[in-house]
Amino acid sequence: MSSAPSRREFRLLPGTLGGRLLLILAAGLLLAHALSFAALFYERASATRSMMLTGLEQDIPVSVALLEHLPPSERAAWLPTLERRTYRYLLRPAAPGGPLASDRARQVTGLIDSSLNRRYELRPRAVSASPERYEVELTLADGQPLTIEVTPSLMPLARWLPWVLVAQVILLVGCAWFAVRLATKPLVQLADAAERMDPSGAGEQLSQVGPSEVAKAARALNTLRSRVAAHVAERMQILAAISHDLQTPITRMRLRLEAMDESPAQERLLKDVNHVSQLVREGVNYARGANVAMGPSVRLDLQSFLDSVVGDYQDTGKAVVRGAGDNTSLQTHPQVLRRVVQNLIDNALAYAGNAEAVLRVEPGSVCIDIMDRGPGIPEDQLEAVLQPFHRLETSRCRSSGGTGLGLAIAQQLAQALGGNLVLSNRDGGGLRARVTLKSHV
Repeated sequence: MSSAPSRREFRLLPGTLGGRLLLILAAGLLLAHALSFAALFYERASATRSMMLTGLEQDIPVSVALLEHLPPSERAAWLPTLERRTYRYLLRPAAPGGPLASDRARQVTGLIDSSLNRRYELRPRAVSASPERYEVELTLADGQPLTIEVTPSLMPLARWLPWVLVAQVILLVGCAWFAVRLATKPLVQLADAAERMDPSGAGEQLSQVGPSEVAKAARALNTLRSRVAAHVAERMQILAAISHDLQTPITRMRLRLEAMDESPAQERLLKDVNHVSQLVREGVNYARGANVAMGPSVRLDLQSFLDSVVGDYQDTGKAVVRGAGDNTSLQTHPQVLRRVVQNLIDNALAYAGNAEAVLRVEPGSVCIDIMDRGPGIPEDQLEAVLQPFHRLETSRCRSSGGTGLGLAIAQQLAQALGGNLVLSNRDGGGLRARVTLKSHV
């Protein structure tokens, strides 16, 4: 029960490691930035208050003494000169108001009284609370009222300061983003390399240049790749050797059966031998597909390519058609791609008796669909049938069950081309086998 809130809170974080690191670093840097400026402004407020109190203590006795010695007619002319940012002198009684409400106001009043050596009777009044303003009235020796109006305030900020703060925040976030990108880029490269890892060991080794931790991970991945390639090569070599060695005794068995008198038993045995022979040949093809020689790639016109493949089947009377679709070219290996398409068409003909080839162009990829109107495949078996020797039927009859290697070989070769094979059932019945290849136009 207690884990539900934590899961909800966890979902608030970004989904990527880079996003989470950026969020944490940026939040920490901005918080530290905010605390630094809070301390700076607090110190600024304290310094301003100290300067105000010091100024009051030193300035008020001199100003009041000057006004006392000036003739009443000249006092007004001196008031602008005596005015300061947080207080000024007025030749009038204090404005109506109430008692002082803040400790700071009472402290300032006490400081004025102390600086004047308590020679005057002070009458302080709070005039305004927001912004804070209070007046301290006293009477000069000749009976003229004098009011000291106090308006406490911080030193005004420079106009350029907010822009500096914004620039600092942008700089902090930018540095955090750069640090996160620098830290996560090798991880992304490792993940991409792991996804592209070919069990046959083909392709370039992952670069081992960079920080020691990244280089160590790259070396480990390259070592793993080599071990997997060696393991797969050994298993495929064993399979190819066994399949190849079986062809000779199977051929002898067929010749001996054909030399026997015709009978129902002989016919059944010949069918079994032919099926075993087909299984052995496809086993050899599957083993060779794991280490297929790709050769140089060429720019291939896929529309003409599919027309050629479909035309070969039509020349032999097979129900294969070319559906309406797109047109594009692709840098690929024609012979390997032809084997993929032929395997898929053969599978469609075996189970449905018909096939349709359609070319689709999508953003960043090219899709070749081989479709039929056969019985389809149960949804829970769509991925399993791509595994070697997996068959949906228990019968070993070639016309119904097959050997279970056609789709596996097609998937293996599609992966060798840098693509993938996906099976799906069609609306209205039938199967769609889609080969998706990356387009680098």
